[in-house]
Amino acid sequence: MKRVGAHVSIAGGVQNAPLNAARLGATAFAMFTKNQRQWRSRPLAPEAIEAFQENLAETGIHACHVLPHDSYLINLGHPEPEALQKSRDAFVDEMLRCQQLGLALLNFHPGSHLKKIPEEESLALVSDSINQALDQTRGVTAVIENTAGQGTNLGYRFEHLAMIIDKVEDKSRVGVCLDTCHTFTSGYDLRTREQCESVFETFEQIVGFRYLRGMHLNDSKPDLGSRVDRHESLGKGKLGWEVFRYIMNDERFEEIPMVLETVDDTLWAGEIQQLHELNG
Repeated sequence: MKRVGAHVSIAGGVQNAPLNAARLGATAFAMFTKNQRQWRSRPLAPEAIEAFQENLAETGIHACHVLPHDSYLINLGHPEPEALQKSRDAFVDEMLRCQQLGLALLNFHPGSHLKKIPEEESLALVSDSINQALDQTRGVTAVIENTAGQGTNLGYRFEHLAMIIDKVEDKSRVGVCLDTCHTFTSGYDLRTREQCESVFETFEQIVGFRYLRGMHLNDSKPDLGSRVDRHESLGKGKLGWEVFRYIMNDERFEEIPMVLETVDDTLWAGEIQQLHELNG
């Protein structure tokens, strides 16, 4: 079964996220577990944790179909030791919050080298950051999101994802989230069925579908290979509908959270319905 949803608000508390997703007709969702623009937040209250789990059960959305996202401030490949440690500490806190909520995944952007160290060195720092976080937590998988390659961001090539995974010691707790917009603007063409088959075969050869833990379903405002991260509503950007039809009819994308981050949240319920209509 295809599990489709959106990145929903936690306004009023994390416990509201499952209810916000259910109102969209979602069977999966993404969320932040804290204010993503702050380094520190209050610990999760026991009553909020309990209410979150109760609301998950009430909506029928399984914890494995929730794809939390960490703070955008975190850079696990930071070239400066003090800033790197600050990011590592924040990432562990994010993992622990997921663990408290009973969630199995944490989605994150790998980081940036800031033109201060080579890409390969920064990628190795990301792997080491993941290893340290996994040692301090239990039951949560670190899910690396591919990026558009904007600025000095890592993760815009499948090879980057494979290099990070290669140095992670516990490979049962590392995975990948593919964003369709990022994939396209980083240079992988997904506009036709044939191009989708080629790109995803390349992904299988370099990374492997066994590591795919989630998808972000977004159209793209920028052109192919622009290395600019700007999402668009489905069917209104440079990607068009074919990639989404392909994903919704390919069994390799079964039972993973597939999440909209498109620009107009008033369209999310309709976009979720449109995606399901493409299936079959």
